[in-house]
Amino acid sequence: MTGPVGVSDFGITGGDPAGPDRPDAGWGSGAEAQFELAAVTRRLISAVVAADVPEDDVRAATASVTATVEALEGASRGHRPRGRPDPAGAAQEFFPTSPVIGFANPVAPPVEVEFVDGELRGNAFFDHPYEGPPTCVHGGVIALVFDELLGAVNIASGSPAMTGTLTIRYRKPTPLRTPLRLVARTVGREGRKVRAWGGIYHGEVLTAEAEGIFIEVIPENLLRVIAANAEGSGSAADLRVDLRRLGLDPPPA
Repeated sequence: MTGPVGVSDFGITGGDPAGPDRPDAGWGSGAEAQFELAAVTRRLISAVVAADVPEDDVRAATASVTATVEALEGASRGHRPRGRPDPAGAAQEFFPTSPVIGFANPVAPPVEVEFVDGELRGNAFFDHPYEGPPTCVHGGVIALVFDELLGAVNIASGSPAMTGTLTIRYRKPTPLRTPLRLVARTVGREGRKVRAWGGIYHGEVLTAEAEGIFIEVIPENLLRVIAANAEGSGSAADLRVDLRRLGLDPPPA
């Protein structure tokens, strides 16, 4: 692997996080437009899940959305370049397409986060697509959020690592469509093992908490896994371009 140690959105060290080829949130000057598209798509997803709409209107909407999707696919210039988050920069920008904190991902709520006084602090509002039991956030969504927050706080704390184990305690049902407060912090390190904790609060009530053990991965080992996955999905060529741009040595073809 070449270049100084850093962190990439492949979850591995390598390259210069502040290098000149690092796109702003992955899209350069088009980031804001991408965020706006994701935001309106979230509204669409919520309407599809929760709105009681006459069949004729549903069919008309389907035709309109289909036309929009086909237009986007037709305008695509290919694979989006991978960004390279700066551990010293804003935590919100670590993973712009994350399904949790990514402003560019319509699947994300998104959870808004910032790194303050050694911990990650966040706010979230989970709409209808994230519902489990009536009026409650789905437990699997809560686990997903914790996995992301604990991983992100480890990056911000200078200990990027991958999830080894994640233990969730569901103390009370977490309410849907209600402002929630989140916090995460790195609590210790033993060799390659990084320990982190996170909590979700409704007001001052802790509704769920998580403890995680994260493993600092040997870059070469993870690159082999990534390369195998890329070969299986037909995206090996895109992967090699991304790795070279991030200052990493692609595995042999």
